[in-house]
Amino acid sequence: MVVAYDMARELPRTLQSLSVPYQRGIADDDYEVIVVDNGSPEPVDPSALDRVAGHLRYARVDPAPPAPARAANLGLQMASADFIGLFLDGARIASPGLLARALLARRLADRPIVASLAWHLGPTRHMDATDATYDRAAEDALLTEIDWARDGYRLFTVSTLAASSARGWFRPMGESNAMFMTRAMWEEVGGLDESFVLPGGGLSNHDLFRRACELDGAQLVVLLGEGTFHQIHGGAATSGRFGWREMHDEYVARRGRRYAPPENARLYFGEIPATTLPIVADSATRAIDARERGVI
Repeated sequence: MVVAYDMARELPRTLQSLSVPYQRGIADDDYEVIVVDNGSPEPVDPSALDRVAGHLRYARVDPAPPAPARAANLGLQMASADFIGLFLDGARIASPGLLARALLARRLADRPIVASLAWHLGPTRHMDATDATYDRAAEDALLTEIDWARDGYRLFTVSTLAASSARGWFRPMGESNAMFMTRAMWEEVGGLDESFVLPGGGLSNHDLFRRACELDGAQLVVLLGEGTFHQIHGGAATSGRFGWREMHDEYVARRGRRYAPPENARLYFGEIPATTLPIVADSATRAIDARERGVI
């Protein structure tokens, strides 16, 4: 389930990355892709939807609120499968084994939350980038240079961990930008909270992730060697239009507490492509250091 807003450049890559043959170990008939346009000034170009080789469904919210929660919840309601994944941000390219590994990981627990880490394409997080150092043209050239569509695992070599994933694979994450749960768990958690109204959603995805992890009997399964890669596009948070303080203030107003990453015990599942070995090593170093300092 993919939410998009004004992503004519980014959405085609995202949808290509969610389609066979880029996605490995899975067939067209194993899944569907649902795209919900959250009131883009120009509706999604049908040619972008052609990037999906298999089953595709499309909807548009118009007029739409500036936050994506309503569009996401509509897409979740449209889903026909019993196991549903969410891309709240349609500007994220998936790694090649994300869908197949998520389906396999579902078998590891009765009530699994299958989650992946997130990266930003380029040498720095996008809220820290400027036109002088990294822009759409630089990103286009970067993606062409690595020929990402032929081997998406090369994306790890040209990306930076997102702030919510900065602790690495072996410590708690603040959110997941590709999170999968059973339909029953989505219904139990109630989808995204539409009272988060900041453009881009603020911390609504963090809130969703934490509430899911607090469900009785939930088992967090973290995918190793897979992830999503954010394309620079002027998003509300990643462009710096709304900082952590504003987003966190909205969270505190809704929940009456400061946000902290859930500390659930984590099962790890997946393979380790060679391109991710440096990230694994750095994640282990960070986890060892955190343990020695007595922090989570």
